[in-house]
Amino acid sequence: MAKRDPGRTVYSSEHGRMCPHCGLPERRCQCRANPRGGARLSNSDGDGIARVGRTSKGRGGKTVTLVTGIQLPPDELSSLAKLLKRRCGTGGAVKDEVIEIQGDQRDVVVEELEGRGFKVKRSGG
Repeated sequence: MAKRDPGRTVYSSEHGRMCPHCGLPERRCQCRANPRGGARLSNSDGDGIARVGRTSKGRGGKTVTLVTGIQLPPDELSSLAKLLKRRCGTGGAVKDEVIEIQGDQRDVVVEELEGRGFKVKRSGG
């Protein structure tokens, strides 16, 4: 088992995930250990299951629906988010490879994702 450098930054709230080899943000990584650099797939180490949950933490009590685990390139993930926002009739965003939809829209999002062929699980309560 390889030893980890305790001084190496793994995640930065400003830049997101950091490459463990070169120390640059993963989107700007150019080292040989990350051959795809910024063109990597979203959540590439995930299990291929889209998880749909609801949270209000850190949002002033406002509820949002979160969709994680979708393995798509960033531009396709943005297109999917746009489609889900239109389907739900609300706003939202893509932040750190997570689709956020305003309000509790879990039923609509699960139905739409299953209709598009994604394997979907509800997460949380």
